[in-house]
Amino acid sequence: MKKPSARVRSLVGFGAVPLAIALAGGLVWQSSYAAFTATTRNAGDSWSTGSVALTDDDKGAAAFDVTNLVPGQSGEKCIVVTSNSNVAGVVKDYAANVSSTTGLAEHIDFMMQAGTGGSFNSCEGFQATSTGDTFAPMSTVAASSYDYDHGGHVWSVSGSAPESRTYKVSWKFDTTGMTQQQIDALQGTGFTADLVWEFRTTAAAQ
Repeated sequence: MKKPSARVRSLVGFGAVPLAIALAGGLVWQSSYAAFTATTRNAGDSWSTGSVALTDDDKGAAAFDVTNLVPGQSGEKCIVVTSNSNVAGVVKDYAANVSSTTGLAEHIDFMMQAGTGGSFNSCEGFQATSTGDTFAPMSTVAASSYDYDHGGHVWSVSGSAPESRTYKVSWKFDTTGMTQQQIDALQGTGFTADLVWEFRTTAAAQ
């Protein structure tokens, strides 16, 4: 058999190189797709704040505007507070801006109860749900329950729908143990105070 010439052997040798490269390239192309893959995506993420709102049915009027007060006099009013918040939170009540330099606030005993029923200026149908409420001088209430952190009647609001609670506020002008001279010294005196209901959101699980 005739042996191939050197030139033919050279051509055959060079010709084998591209073929080998082509085969190797084919193996690489095949292996780059030889796997199972899967993906999942949570698209359109966004964050927005909730809203909180408290209203009451006092129609902009003060619950109490008592004049010509005399010893032994008493009174009561109810007010309905409604949460229109769409987030959970806690409502507390407290007294603020108590202004008295005459000492009358020490002799107006005050009590607030939380419950259901009733409406502004009418406590008809009111049913107390809170416990432990007692009369205390307005000056004492103002000194102990003066901001949210020291507020009372903790009310947990779910934020799922409008939620309401009625508060009954009772007062009496108590002169027990006072001398006639001390009672007479309170003539023509007065004081003012704000009754506050404050809502704060609670942290939710992430």
